This record gives sequence, C-alpha cells and structure tokens, in this order.
Amino acid sequence: MAGHDLIIDISRWHAGAEVSGEGALSSLELVVDPRSLQVREGLRGVKPLTDKDRTKIREDIERKVLGADPISFRSTAVERSGERLQVRGELTVARSTQPVSYELDISAQGRVHGTLPVTQTEFGITPYRGFMGALKVRDVVDVAIDVQLPSAG
Repeated sequence: MAGHDLIIDISRWHAGAEVSGEGALSSLELVVDPRSLQVREGLRGVKPLTDKDRTKIREDIERKVLGADPISFRSTAVERSGERLQVRGELTVARSTQPVSYELDISAQGRVHGTLPVTQTEFGITPYRGFMGALKVRDVVDVAIDVQLPSAG
C-alpha cells in the first residue's frame, strides 16, 4: 500500500442545483455518503493494490478518518464569469463545517468540472499515518468534480 496516490470513487451521492428566472445557476448542494468510497486504483506504488488492500483502505477511511456522517456542501454564492464559476459555501466533513471557495469550469452545454483541494486539518482530521509513519496521506487531498447539469425544460 505504501507509496500509492489513490483514486477513490464515490458511489452514493446526490446533488442539486437551482437556476434563477434569468437562467443563471444560483445555488449548488452536494451530499456524499462516505461509506460508499471505493478505491479504484493506486498510482505510482511499489506494487499493485490487491482487493484486500482496497478493502483495508476503505475500512480505515471509514473507521479512522471520516466516520459515517455525510459529507456535504451548500453554496452561499455562485457567480459565473464566462466559462468559470466562482462558488462559495460551507463544506462539512467529519462533523466539522468550514467556509470554502472554489473555482470551477462550466461549458456551454452545462458540464461542470474542476479539482477542489480540501485540507484535512482544517476539518479537525489528522491525516492518516500507518506503518510507523512509512505510509501517510497528504494534508491536502484533491477532490475531482465532473458532472453534467440537467438541461432546462
């Protein structure tokens, strides 16, 4: 397991978006079940991850890091400038809520994507360490978002 950059998928989540009368995106909401995290792959590791490794990582994330409480985001402001969205709001992770601000790309077809850095220690999470410090998770983890907004009408 040592040395991998993990790609983790989330299988249980729901999101909502509100659009103003003028057709502008006015709010976003996302709720994630952290128990639905699945380790898809481990990059740059000494050896490939086994199914047993993937299961152990998922269990450790639930028991030692995130718990079972939902991860949620609720926007307080959404501003569009061309193909960029500036989104401010509150992110709740491991029962701690913090203000956040992210910039996302949005296409003319309504596809929203971006990489959102989340600093674990800002949410009271001590980054995971194992094997006497030989295995550790960076404090800042990147959350990749890629969703298609439903078309109006």
